[in-house]
Amino acid sequence: MDFQAGILQDGSPMESLEKQLICPICLEMFSKPVVILPCQHNLCRKCANDVFQAANPYWQNRGSLISGGRFRCPSCRHEVLLDRHGVYGLQRNLLVENIIDIYKQECSSRPLKKGEHPMCKEHEDERINIYCVTCEVPTCSMCKVFGAHKDCEVAPLQSVFQGQKTELNNCISMLVAGNDRIQTIISQLEGSCQSTEENSEAAKRELCARFDALAAVLEEKKAELLQRISQEQADKTAFIQSLICQYKEQLEKSSRLVETAIQAAEETGGAAFLMRGDRDTHTAVLSPSRIVEASKGGRLEKIEQGYESMDAFSVSLDHLTEAVHALDFEPAEEDEEYFDGEEEEVEE
Repeated sequence: MDFQAGILQDGSPMESLEKQLICPICLEMFSKPVVILPCQHNLCRKCANDVFQAANPYWQNRGSLISGGRFRCPSCRHEVLLDRHGVYGLQRNLLVENIIDIYKQECSSRPLKKGEHPMCKEHEDERINIYCVTCEVPTCSMCKVFGAHKDCEVAPLQSVFQGQKTELNNCISMLVAGNDRIQTIISQLEGSCQSTEENSEAAKRELCARFDALAAVLEEKKAELLQRISQEQADKTAFIQSLICQYKEQLEKSSRLVETAIQAAEETGGAAFLMRGDRDTHTAVLSPSRIVEASKGGRLEKIEQGYESMDAFSVSLDHLTEAVHALDFEPAEEDEEYFDGEEEEVEE
């Protein structure tokens, strides 16, 4: 009991409580009914409806064919999704409403102190209770009757206050709706950025696949041409090796004939010289026919000049090199038109 009395008598706790009961839209104390958002923040139902209508201009009252809508909490920017009932589908915060009732009862029972109401600087005992429309400043009744504002147009302070507060609430609603539209554009741009990254990765994969396929074709063609060169090399090498064998055989025969002829030349006796020869065939070693046959070694088959050349297998790749250097992307007209459309939307 003493604790509650201490709170009510002290102005600071009451001021702190009043700050907690201020609506972030109209900047006044919550007016019943108070709705609680999914993010646990509170709004006046009228303020919540104004923000919702500004964010969803095509949404009508309950019973409309359009179902649901969305807006963002002005305190934390959390997106609030509503069903076909709109703001009327939100739950009322009865606890906050009861606290407001208790607070108002306590404030009404407390006597108004002099320092709690602004006083006129020219007339210290007069409270500021009217508004000078001409000078656009609040003033007191004495200033209007005898003071500097006696020739000015004045209006009740409360009516001007309510009008400006209403105008301010409308501006806040417009700002909140504008922020929602900007947030929507930001979300669209972020989605476009992510789509651009995904499409770029897909284009890179496709480009790599095409170049890999081209490289595979080049490798296959290279292997084919290398096989042809190897086959030609094998054929020519085999032919040359066969000639080498023939010449070696002929050289071996000629060398034996030379050796035999040298031995025969060393004979001193005529009979022995003439009788030298093959004991089995009784053929003379140095018969003219043997010498003529041995001298035919230079008549064996020979290779033509330039037979070992491989110039016939040269390949020119200049045209392919030029074609590869000329490769480039072809711009799509649809992409350019889409990009221009996005720029116009962002400017709007």
